Amino acid sequence: MKTSNAQSFSASVKEELIRMPAGRPCCMLSEISALTQTSGHLAFRGGGWISASWRVDNAGTARRLFQLLKKRLNITPSLHFVQTKQLGGRRTCVLTLGTEDTRTLLNALHMAETDEDGRIHLKRTVPRHPLTRQCCGRAFLRGAFLGAGTVTNPEKEYHLEWKTDDERFAQTLEKLLEKNGLPFRSYSRRGQQVIYLKDAQQISDTLAMMGAGSGVLEMENTRIRKQLRASAVRAANCDEHNSEKMLDAGLKQAEAIRRISLKQGLFTLPPALREIARVRVENPDLSLQQLGEMLDPPVGKSGVNHRLRRLMEIADGLDEEYDNEARG
Repeated sequence: MKTSNAQSFSASVKEELIRMPAGRPCCMLSEISALTQTSGHLAFRGGGWISASWRVDNAGTARRLFQLLKKRLNITPSLHFVQTKQLGGRRTCVLTLGTEDTRTLLNALHMAETDEDGRIHLKRTVPRHPLTRQCCGRAFLRGAFLGAGTVTNPEKEYHLEWKTDDERFAQTLEKLLEKNGLPFRSYSRRGQQVIYLKDAQQISDTLAMMGAGSGVLEMENTRIRKQLRASAVRAANCDEHNSEKMLDAGLKQAEAIRRISLKQGLFTLPPALREIARVRVENPDLSLQQLGEMLDPPVGKSGVNHRLRRLMEIADGLDEEYDNEARG
């Protein structure tokens, strides 16, 4: 995935997610749940009339939601466009369900129940879909990003965020990030809650969790270019032979870490390995002693060396596993 001048990095990531297979039935429902919490609305009238609708800025996201609703719940929303003067004439996609299809949706998301007489009773105004499976958590994160997320071009800075005015959605998202070892920050802005990540490796892990493999690769390539530029400056002040040897080893370790990130995500590693992985990727030219001093608490050279050897072994094991799958 190469980002052109006409398309932002964030838009490229969303396009990749939109093209992903729908996944398992439980995952489809998780993604529908996230999109409903970020972009959904309920309307009521007399006589039991009820309608669910979604407003999304991205036509691709609207198309994916349409397909998820059709495939998972066998319901077909109507689709139309609204042009909003307040937003500079930008077109918004609106998907709308009739009463019967809305009932199907609300029952599936555990928001309502139907009694013996066929009357629907609303139990809650937001979806309550369990996220106990890892695959469902990833699908929810994907839907949350499509509905309310953005990521900055890594050439400029490392920043991924979600914006929401729904406190319960914010709590669900925060719990999900916390569960997967992704430390987030948050603040309020103009009545909205902003949840964000600033660490490059954590953003890369998040993209990998959502399924944006090409986005991860582009981000990692950008990080390599940045690191090499910084390393070249620092290496100029070091002994040439030692610095080249040290830099070569550091780059090999950083490359192994990136392979782990792409194939299974660093969030799957124990905290100690995840920490040294982050520090090494960001500092491929530093010595073992310097790396150890950057850890909290500090670790000696032998401890750092042991952790890096373990990461190399994991990367080699993943390479062998993928090679076997390819031959099989």
